[in-house]
Amino acid sequence: MITEAVVQTNYTPGILVVDDEVRIRDACRLVLEDCGYGVCVAATGAEGLELIRDRHFDIILLDLMMPEMSGFDVLAKVKALHPDTVIIVITGYATLEHSLDAMKKGAFDFIPKPFTPEHLRATIAKAIYYTQTLRDIADTRSRLRTLVNRISDGVMCTNHENRVVLANPAFLRMIGCSAESVIGSSTDEFINIARIREIIKETLNVNDSRALELTEEIPVNRHSRSEEIILNVRCTPFRDRTGRNIGVITVLHDITALKKMDRMKSEFVSTVSHEIRSPMNSVLMQIQVILDGLAGELTEKQRDILTRAYRKVENLAQMTTELLDLARIESGLITLEREPVAMADVIRDQVAFYLPLAASASIGMDIDISQELPPVLANRRNMEEVLSNLITNAIKYSPGGGRITVSASIANDYLHIRVKDTGMGISAEDQHRIFERFYRVKDKKTRYINGTGLGLVIVKSILESHQGRIKIESQEGEGSTFSFFLPILTD
Repeated sequence: MITEAVVQTNYTPGILVVDDEVRIRDACRLVLEDCGYGVCVAATGAEGLELIRDRHFDIILLDLMMPEMSGFDVLAKVKALHPDTVIIVITGYATLEHSLDAMKKGAFDFIPKPFTPEHLRATIAKAIYYTQTLRDIADTRSRLRTLVNRISDGVMCTNHENRVVLANPAFLRMIGCSAESVIGSSTDEFINIARIREIIKETLNVNDSRALELTEEIPVNRHSRSEEIILNVRCTPFRDRTGRNIGVITVLHDITALKKMDRMKSEFVSTVSHEIRSPMNSVLMQIQVILDGLAGELTEKQRDILTRAYRKVENLAQMTTELLDLARIESGLITLEREPVAMADVIRDQVAFYLPLAASASIGMDIDISQELPPVLANRRNMEEVLSNLITNAIKYSPGGGRITVSASIANDYLHIRVKDTGMGISAEDQHRIFERFYRVKDKKTRYINGTGLGLVIVKSILESHQGRIKIESQEGEGSTFSFFLPILTD
């Protein structure tokens, strides 16, 4: 199999035979040239070293016991000059002690004298396969290094001792490091951004094999720039076959431009929404005056047209309000308005508030809080908005005779709150998109239900700004359960 592999690589190695016996040199040359290999010979260690200085040999057949300079001395010098050269020892003193000593000094294999042509060919074939494998590894590493150095994202690889194995120029540039190379350095020695150092160490110490990566957006102030940049930092552990962490791959992506675009977009939406909300509210008031009969009697047809117009404008007004709320959330303003919040009280208040609306749609509502709930650090108005959106959605998308249950419990260090309904349910395809802006599930059952497609986006944004998350479990025709998690306030 080794011989076939060598033939398939189409690789012709350079071979040097160093032996003081003429018959050994000639025999090796005859056998190896017959195999198609290029062979040089040397009668002494000094002569062999002269040839090695002039050119590189992939394989050297080296006699251990030679006059003037022994094979052990030649072995040491060859390894110093060409560490990747494969050395096969030829010795008539094939004792275990000599063999082990040669292996310790870097020999690949040994052939005891006398040897057969078949033995020589097999040993050379094994050596060629080994050298070709080393070449392939070196070529792969070279291609990988070129690729990593060319990409615009910063990439760094550290080992289990938190020392750098690889770091591309983009990584050094993003962290403001001017060193030409940091290979072998500890991250503490050249990364002056404390949070990046912390994330790398946290990733290295993660014991859970299911943990994939740690991600965080970090603002960075650089002396060479007048304004801060924002880096998306991703740290991924890599493990050996036993699952033990042996290092961390850190990737930096400059998202400053994206953040600026998002901010500009939010500011534009906020400005437009604010400018059109007042006129629309004014239109709603005027239509309501007409509907109330204060401007004269209306025919049934006129009332029907105005009622439909009122609902459309009301829907637009709601959208502008929700866009303003979303812009406010994304701007980070709500992070300044947090306090300890008892979510049990918020749940009871919201259920009590929407109980009449549910009753008018023939839908029952229950509360299931099995234990005393600890407080969360949150903005109370935003928590009310989260529950309001989820409860009103459950009412809108549940048929008469259905039931809504709002429950809460403790899950590890999180408060787990669920809003469950027995409504229409959501298909698996739509579940992946319901948290997108303006996306609404549209089918023959839902096309008459008004909505903006922003409610769940606001819910998700609020929860993420509170270091929480939301998920959905649903089946068509069997109802939906929206679950969200908030970190519990610790002392």
